[in-house]
Amino acid sequence: WPNRSKSKASEESRFLMDGLILAGDVGGTKTQLGLFKHSAGVLELVREHRYATADFGSLEAVCGDFLGASATVNAACLGVPGPVIDGNAHASNVAWKLSSATLSRALKNVPVRLMNDLTATAYGMVHLKPAEFAVLHRAEDPPEHGNIAVVAAGTGLGEAALVWEGDENKYHAVASEGGHSDFAPHGGEQIELLRFLTGEFGHVSYERVLSGPGLWNIYRFLRRESRAEEPGWLRDEIAKGDHAAAVSEAAIAGRDPVCVHALTMFCDIYGSEAANLALKVLALGGVYLGGGIAPKILPMLTNGAFVKGFLAKGRLNEILKRIEVRVSLNPAAGLLGAAHYAAAML
Repeated sequence: WPNRSKSKASEESRFLMDGLILAGDVGGTKTQLGLFKHSAGVLELVREHRYATADFGSLEAVCGDFLGASATVNAACLGVPGPVIDGNAHASNVAWKLSSATLSRALKNVPVRLMNDLTATAYGMVHLKPAEFAVLHRAEDPPEHGNIAVVAAGTGLGEAALVWEGDENKYHAVASEGGHSDFAPHGGEQIELLRFLTGEFGHVSYERVLSGPGLWNIYRFLRRESRAEEPGWLRDEIAKGDHAAAVSEAAIAGRDPVCVHALTMFCDIYGSEAANLALKVLALGGVYLGGGIAPKILPMLTNGAFVKGFLAKGRLNEILKRIEVRVSLNPAAGLLGAAHYAAAML
């Protein structure tokens, strides 16, 4: 591992007596790492850095670059994509071999925990301040405590739950791969969308519609159905590479009706799937939306389509009315959750 500058080493050495924690949020595109000081039950961020995942050959290499030779951590916790089984992550969009045992050896045999990235995000949600949320649906007569559902659309679709343990006065996060469950359309148009995607993918999960690539799938379907020619300016924006961003930006600006239609359908389905998870875990403590997409499309999420999809469960609507839905505005929720979990390991 390369040495860091002497000034950086001096700056960090004063924290060693209190203990240092390495936290991370690993993704297919970027990996965010943070170094935290833990003292008297309080976490303080020392520094953080975001890396391009593809620039490194392993998790150990990127952690080594971040820590250098000067910092010795006392515990580490990293959120990683995909299920984590027996300390090994099975990630579909990261080429690295992700193993808690291997990383522990690289960090001089300190305690290391790898957890699903949505589990880390879920833990982070309970540590965010009220100002770090936007409320999409205000609950009617909510209970003081209850289970929490966490849904995060980004490159993929992540889902997790926080189970309220009243006897211990804390939350316990439960990982899932619910984003890969079958997409359940409602209404004729969504049924046609399912047929369109089945022809391309065979199995159609919620991730095929509720993600960046999913928004692009919806747009392609609606462009075909509308038979409207794609505007040249939009074609140019799409050609830049981020198809979903081009569609969502055009929709929010109201520049193209097909884009508006696509993002409205996306929000409707997002609300429906958020309600599905809320009912499965009886999330009377609320539904939190994480991931990179929700804050970027907030104007569309608040225009009614999301809540319409959320409150479309027939006889169970009265329960859903008691569930508050919030959007996390802090992109570092996963990093914060991993840091707090690592602190609890000490």
